[in-house]
Amino acid sequence: MTTQPNDPIEAALALVRQGAQERAAVLGPPPWQPIWKRPRKRLTKAEKKKRLHLQRQRLQQAGHRRFYAGQSRRPRPRRNRIGSAASRRGARALSRLRHSNVSLW
Repeated sequence: MTTQPNDPIEAALALVRQGAQERAAVLGPPPWQPIWKRPRKRLTKAEKKKRLHLQRQRLQQAGHRRFYAGQSRRPRPRRNRIGSAASRRGARALSRLRHSNVSLW
């Protein structure tokens, strides 16, 4: 064993590291491998075609969703609705009240 450091925290850390090394030596390497390090299983031609077909379907459906989402965001006329000026005035008054520190009874 090496000489103990002067700092008590360093001494405790050294003991913990030593214990971890001893446990690792007893247990040996882990019996499992992370999934990203495993060799890949080869796909058959049918499985590959099926996977690509599903991927193409997903991409087409996403394209349709994107298209229809864009359609629904068409600009709408806002100023020429009947009564919109009055509603804007009302909203303006409400926002003034909301941003002031007036207490309503």
